[in-house]
Amino acid sequence: MPINYLRGFTQPVRTDATNRRLGCSLAFVAGAANAGGFLAVGQYTSHMSGIVASLSDNLVLGQLVFVLAGLSALLAFLFGAATSAVLIHWGRRHHTHSEYAAPLMFEALLLLSFGVMGANLEDQRWFYVPATVGLLCYVMGLQNAIITKISRAEIRTTHVTGLVTDIGIELGKMGYWNRPGVAQDLPRVTGDRQKLRLLCALLGMFFLGGLTGALGFKYLGFVSTIPLAVVLVMLAIVPLLDDFSHGARSLRGPRD
Repeated sequence: MPINYLRGFTQPVRTDATNRRLGCSLAFVAGAANAGGFLAVGQYTSHMSGIVASLSDNLVLGQLVFVLAGLSALLAFLFGAATSAVLIHWGRRHHTHSEYAAPLMFEALLLLSFGVMGANLEDQRWFYVPATVGLLCYVMGLQNAIITKISRAEIRTTHVTGLVTDIGIELGKMGYWNRPGVAQDLPRVTGDRQKLRLLCALLGMFFLGGLTGALGFKYLGFVSTIPLAVVLVMLAIVPLLDDFSHGARSLRGPRD
């Protein structure tokens, strides 16, 4: 794969095309981690709506242990998003090439940690299951904030409720009958076909990632996190190497 093509995924200068490519790639990773995580610990880790709803239910039922578990998952997602914001703004202030690549590389390391933790799930489930849920929620928050910052909140990759809603909106606009002579002073109602294609692509990649992650965890176990981490490393590595190369040249100084 050409270096410039890889560089385009996470370089600071963004285009709609690079945002779409990155969004689809991250939707695949999120779907795989979400589905695989469910098979591992029995819980989806990007669904904050469900977690907040379960907090209410468990609080009413007096299930304080589950309340604490849900609260820790919610805070982990929140801190993951905050970590992305810190890393991105630090890179931006220091004019790095890897302001978006650094959080993705961090996510790759965390997914590898998830694989290592998974090997111990059966030995001490009382500790490793909650820790794994917290780690995956942190990863989902980290990733969602990355693409949200990059696309100015136009693309989300870790949950599909908004995607399905937006697809329905665009389909409704496309099917709207602009009757002649009615409300002529208003603009015609038309669907955005390009946006619809992007939304469907994100939804499809999330589903495909979920299918791949579920099959991987079913037949390979936690070693299936390695290909996901490799995907993230490939997306992030070139801008990080650009920064390393720039730093090395700066240390050497000008030549006589």
